Amino acid sequence: MDRLTSIEVFSRVAETGGFSAAARKLNMSTTMVSNHVQALEERLGVRLLHRTTRKVNLTEIGKAYYDRCVQILADIEQADDIAGELQSVPRGTLRIHVATHMVPFVAGVVAKLLSTYPEVKVDLRMGEANVDLIEEGYDVALRMTPPPDSSLIVRSLATWRHVLCCSHNYLEKHGRVQQLAELTEHNCARHLNYPFGDEWRFFDRKGAPASVRISGSLVTNSGEALRRTVIEGAGIGLLAGFLVRDDLDSGRLVRLLPEYRPVEMSMNAVYPHRHHLSAKVRTFIDMLVQHSAEQQKLINPYS
Repeated sequence: MDRLTSIEVFSRVAETGGFSAAARKLNMSTTMVSNHVQALEERLGVRLLHRTTRKVNLTEIGKAYYDRCVQILADIEQADDIAGELQSVPRGTLRIHVATHMVPFVAGVVAKLLSTYPEVKVDLRMGEANVDLIEEGYDVALRMTPPPDSSLIVRSLATWRHVLCCSHNYLEKHGRVQQLAELTEHNCARHLNYPFGDEWRFFDRKGAPASVRISGSLVTNSGEALRRTVIEGAGIGLLAGFLVRDDLDSGRLVRLLPEYRPVEMSMNAVYPHRHHLSAKVRTFIDMLVQHSAEQQKLINPYS
């Protein structure tokens, strides 16, 4: 079997975690994928993968070999790009997955990309779930928090903080919160993707970490549902500052315990590990970074 093809097949198996997933990615049969990996292992005289009925994992040797394979494949791709001058001008379809509340922030950048580079097409999807970039074929994902998969490249775009707040109606019914620990006695609405679960984390005036374990009647992955619940007086929320800026300015919401600063978060561009990014991805990320710097104060109005 062709050695280079076997290396590519092995790399896809390692990235997708299975023979079937790699086969779909490569548009070949699962049997052929298995044959390529077996041929590579026999040639090297080592086992590259641990196989189970559910998933395959890299052996220690397999991990080291995979790291070099990624480099080799990236170098070949770069050579092909240079030969075809594909890297000089962004072109082709850019597949992007965006966290729901980042859509207004990203839409302008996408529009500018399309108007500047007529050979680029964009497939833009939105949602709160952490998608599998490799399995689902996305070039880049834009998230409000870092991804759980440490093998992905994470580019920070901007920083932001939550705001602890509630409505006047809630305060009239339940009284003002005077201490952080008192939140345990209140109905606190929680976002499912908050990275620390039901432990809300802050820093006090001296910069010392502080936290409180909360509970409540609503857990949701919708920031808008969380916002509406808090505005209607059904609970206390820890919401992104850019999401409730207008509500706080208009008085619909009241900021609580301003002496406690929620931990800083970051908006991130996430993409698979590649030695050499395509022009469409690299250009889009560069535009995002520039736009983020210009919009930082709006993104984090309570810094």
